[in-house]
Amino acid sequence: MELDFRQVIEKFRDYLWTMNGKAVISFAEISKGTGIPTEVLMAHVSSEEILVEKALEFERERFEEIFSMHVFEGMNAIDALLTVSKEIAGKFKDVSPSVTFALKKHFPGIYQAHFILRRDFIFSKIQRNMATGISQGMYRDDLSAELVARIYLGRLIDLHNPDFFPPEQFSFETIFDAMFDHFIRGISTSEGLAYYEHQKREIIQLYFA
Repeated sequence: MELDFRQVIEKFRDYLWTMNGKAVISFAEISKGTGIPTEVLMAHVSSEEILVEKALEFERERFEEIFSMHVFEGMNAIDALLTVSKEIAGKFKDVSPSVTFALKKHFPGIYQAHFILRRDFIFSKIQRNMATGISQGMYRDDLSAELVARIYLGRLIDLHNPDFFPPEQFSFETIFDAMFDHFIRGISTSEGLAYYEHQKREIIQLYFA
């Protein structure tokens, strides 16, 4: 089987999201679940731990691609957040919270390093968006950009807790959309809220007309 390393990672990533929190992540199990021969896997990585590390790196790259695909400079802050939310809901709609929970439990060191890198990246983007939104009159100026960014991160983390959101009951897209809507309503000025409601209607008409 001729597969480059990115294809191997993509197939492994897709396999992870179908595991539903299954604890066993061995080359034998991965080979069975992905159809990639064990010798092909081992030609690219020497251990399951490295494969998990590379898969999480791939996830961060997919997330960061959202910000390289769009020009946010000069954009309305609410439009920027709406754009990012749509991309996240689309790219990660098949993510199961139980997968995140399982990786955190069984590969704590690898997952923690991934978590810190992802957290710091999102934190800087939300802080910048808050500053932009306040200057545009879209967000309330009595809010701390740092505090709001930390609250947003906390909510994102909660989305991946299967005790709060059992994957058999809630899709990632559903809980992310609900979280995002509640978040925007909490930080917006009356002008910002009116703009948000208008943009939501435009999106609904675009996709469901």
